[in-house]
Amino acid sequence: MGSTEIKGSNTIKDPDDWTTGDERMTGAQHSYLTTLCAEAGEEFDENLTKAEASKRIDELQHKTGRGLENG
Repeated sequence: MGSTEIKGSNTIKDPDDWTTGDERMTGAQHSYLTTLCAEAGEEFDENLTKAEASKRIDELQHKTGRGLENG
């Protein structure tokens, strides 16, 4: 019998804790980051990992107002 360790929610996990966080960003991340960088007037780094891309998306969403709920 094994034991299960629960560390908070599985749906919200720090990108630094992702087991695949050091892999190249996904196609969806690449596409969305390209759009966000263009809107924010920021440089796009195509060599980001999945974890880095996720953090960058969060930063740029705040900067551009994308991804924020109204209300």
